[in-house]
Amino acid sequence: MRLYQMADPVRYPRMTTAELRETFLLEGMFQPGQLDLAYVDLDRTVIGSAVPTTTPLTLETQPELRAEFFCERRELGVLNSGGDGSILVDGVSFELSKCDVLYVGRGSKSVVFSSKDPENPAFFYLLSYLAHADYPTVLAKFADLEGLKLGSQETCNKRTIYKAIHKQGIQSCQLVMGFTVLDPGSSWNTMPPHTHMRRSEIYFYFDVDPAHRVVHLMGPPDETRHIVMTNREVVVSPGWSIHAGVGTSSYIFCWGMGGENQEYTDMDPATIPGLR
Repeated sequence: MRLYQMADPVRYPRMTTAELRETFLLEGMFQPGQLDLAYVDLDRTVIGSAVPTTTPLTLETQPELRAEFFCERRELGVLNSGGDGSILVDGVSFELSKCDVLYVGRGSKSVVFSSKDPENPAFFYLLSYLAHADYPTVLAKFADLEGLKLGSQETCNKRTIYKAIHKQGIQSCQLVMGFTVLDPGSSWNTMPPHTHMRRSEIYFYFDVDPAHRVVHLMGPPDETRHIVMTNREVVVSPGWSIHAGVGTSSYIFCWGMGGENQEYTDMDPATIPGLR
């Protein structure tokens, strides 16, 4: 399990492009036949990927967690960004198609990932935080999620937000998770931008055409930097950083948060004229 230690706002302005990418960007995940995990010291976040092909992949505990099993003290959110697959949680199977989300509650001892077709495998994105209480494992099907339409064609950010794990949806301790689908012809996300010191936020970009890129904006509103990202890459946003982006074509991104509260609308707005 790789370890990522976040930079603070004092070190951040002096970082090179390579240092920014090494610190905030998770590259090289989602390898066929592998399960990869990364531990981020910010809010003790674990980010992972599982791409089962011919053989199921089991979510094992890691030495750094000092736990008997992975979810002994943790809750887990999983989004499928690929072909049809299934997740076996303590002997109960959950079928996930693309953009389905599964919440796995604290205390779940066995989590196993499988793909229906090894030639078109599931690409499972994992996001985990510490949990202080037990909530049941629940599946949210994409078809059952109610979308919230925002933005406009004039501002190039017409999009639909789908909330899966949140206060009015699947219950959790601190994990909040969903995804945003950009309309064709739209490219901007989370604009106007915001910060929220109460929660860190993780963005997972997918359905990015191989010939295109997403330019992710980060940093304090008055001192922004950018990270150029490709398909199925993950970026970490500390509480002091905005989290917005623009693509050279439309895309989907999964947003996930953990921290002090679960209020989706808890944010400190930043104005577009104030960006630097």
